Amino acid sequence: MIRAARGDAIDRHPVWFMRQAGRSLPEYRKVREGITMLDSCVQPELAAEITLQPIRRLDVDAAVLFSDIVVPLFLAGVDVEIAPGVGPVINKPIRSAADVAELPDLDPAALAPVSEAISLIVEELGPKPLIGFAGAPFTLASYLVEGQPSRDHLTTKALMFSDPDTWHALLAWAARVSTTFLRVQGEAGASALQLFDSWVGTLSLPVYDEYVAPHSTDVLNGVADLGLPRIHFGTKTSELLVAMRACGADVIGVDDRTPLSVAIKRLGSDIPVQGNIDPAMLFTPWPMLQAHVDEILRAGRAAPGHIVNLGHGVPPTADPDVLARIVEYVHQVPVQL
Repeated sequence: MIRAARGDAIDRHPVWFMRQAGRSLPEYRKVREGITMLDSCVQPELAAEITLQPIRRLDVDAAVLFSDIVVPLFLAGVDVEIAPGVGPVINKPIRSAADVAELPDLDPAALAPVSEAISLIVEELGPKPLIGFAGAPFTLASYLVEGQPSRDHLTTKALMFSDPDTWHALLAWAARVSTTFLRVQGEAGASALQLFDSWVGTLSLPVYDEYVAPHSTDVLNGVADLGLPRIHFGTKTSELLVAMRACGADVIGVDDRTPLSVAIKRLGSDIPVQGNIDPAMLFTPWPMLQAHVDEILRAGRAAPGHIVNLGHGVPPTADPDVLARIVEYVHQVPVQL
């Protein structure tokens, strides 16, 4: 997986799945019984166990840290919870410059549970890489402003346009938090780092360039000295892919709404890509899914490196046996035909 991320020669196609450590696995649901999401993320032994579950069951080529993008907010002291069936809820949303000024700085020492979990994971993983991750500044800011997940992000955009100084101050704070979170993961033993921008696809390209890209660039530059592959991923980002590349990542993740062949043409054939199996295809008959995977693999050969993944996270209702079958199949397909 790391060789593919660097554009080096590989012996087989690497594959992992976003949200592979989570709700689709029965063993995950069992160990999470009676424990809140945030508590699960900051209990090192439990976070390590959940991270390793898909490695044992699916034989994927990388583990991804079991965590959440709001964990650094929580550990910084922001009043946040993850409400079942809703997602992250900020109990005091950001509405003004004064609110931004009151946001607490994230002390790297507060991330000790994350570092401890990574140490436990890396010890058991052996040569397989661990991927660390963080939320990109826009996505973190959208939660902080909206107070919970939003379909249209109207409040977020209103703040952005009406008070750009406050907006940029908020994103600068979010960028510092994400940089600290990623650095701690890299220094603790992660082999690659992914920056998630879950909601950025709600923006136009000019808005992204002016109000978001500089802060995502700051995060990616802030971990460049670690020498680890940096993956940049967002959803509904077809028109933003080139701008996202300009932020400085080593690999661009492509969601399932953009054909991988189209994404590579836009990005250029000199940067590795990640993706982009449609999660909906997990629920189709195997011949149909296999043909879809073949199409993804063929398209990926136009890039210098291709990490096979979904175009979004594993749905909670996905069958783990289907995921395992994809991994087994992808590993058997020759790298060059």
